[in-house]
Amino acid sequence: MEKFVHGGNIYDRPPTGGWLDFSANINPLGLAPEVRQAVAENVDGVVNYPDPEARELKRAISCRYEAHRENIVLGNGAAELFYLFFQMVRPASVLIPVPSFSEYERSAMASGAAVRYFHLPADAGLRLDMKALAEAVAAEGADAVVIGNPNNPTGQLLETAEIALFLRETAGLANPPWLMVDESFLDFRSDEERYRARELLKTYDRLFIVQSLTKFYALPGLRLGFGLGCTELIQKLEMGKDVWNVNFLAQKAGVEALKQQDYGEKSVCLVAEEREFLYKGFGKITGIIPYVPTVNFILLRLENRSSAEFAAAMRQKGILVRDCSNYPGLDRFHVRVAVKGRRENERLLAAALEVCN
Repeated sequence: MEKFVHGGNIYDRPPTGGWLDFSANINPLGLAPEVRQAVAENVDGVVNYPDPEARELKRAISCRYEAHRENIVLGNGAAELFYLFFQMVRPASVLIPVPSFSEYERSAMASGAAVRYFHLPADAGLRLDMKALAEAVAAEGADAVVIGNPNNPTGQLLETAEIALFLRETAGLANPPWLMVDESFLDFRSDEERYRARELLKTYDRLFIVQSLTKFYALPGLRLGFGLGCTELIQKLEMGKDVWNVNFLAQKAGVEALKQQDYGEKSVCLVAEEREFLYKGFGKITGIIPYVPTVNFILLRLENRSSAEFAAAMRQKGILVRDCSNYPGLDRFHVRVAVKGRRENERLLAAALEVCN
């Protein structure tokens, strides 16, 4: 189980005053006041079952993400949708470019699928070549492929045309694979239209897109996400899930969150400014090489100590970072840190400088 350990575990022997958690990639603005109010005002409603069709929430998602309601399936966070997809589609073999989010592998294995890795080349900055991925599928076969866009933990982005290339190259195979694209961090980009895959649903049926609402709207404790796919796939997934999988308060919070245009714009601007601040700051610390960030987290390569040693030293300072040594495709010299507000980021850089000196 150590292979599937995640960040965000603030409950393990917290210091006085709590942890400063850079191990989980959540919007640094925190919960929008309007969402907090919506949750508080609807607490009494938990005596009722949630709407099994989540009509209000699906309308809000349909409007925000320009998707038809019949192409939307809701999840108790994005992770539930990974498991749901694999349990209902049942691919025998799954190919995963690594390093990537461990729940892709865990959810595939839970359905009995055989998982293979497609290793991203370190000498190319862990960049995924979609043509090479398509060639690997053509040569060795795969019933499903899973990619993150942006990828966690590398932050690498694929443009829509690159995803289309893979779908086009594999569509003519005797057994064309499913492609699941996790866009959970894409909302943090002001230019997300360059990278989103949903327009490709008009052309390709074997495409499933997953989007988390917990990262961008700071709702990880409530859990909320959705998936987009062709009508036939969505109907199959609806039949396989718990009818009340998205609870009453999560539905209310999601509806209100999707109304917050100013919050969204401020979030994108803040993250863009602070990730550049952190990137430049880490670049000045001897012994740390930061990868170019694209969203609200940064992957760091350590030169003088292991990720476990670095994480332990930071814990002594009350700061949690994500030790990435359990990511397939990475060695024991990588950590990931979230992007937070300026004061927290300054504290992170100061602590990292002390640890590396």
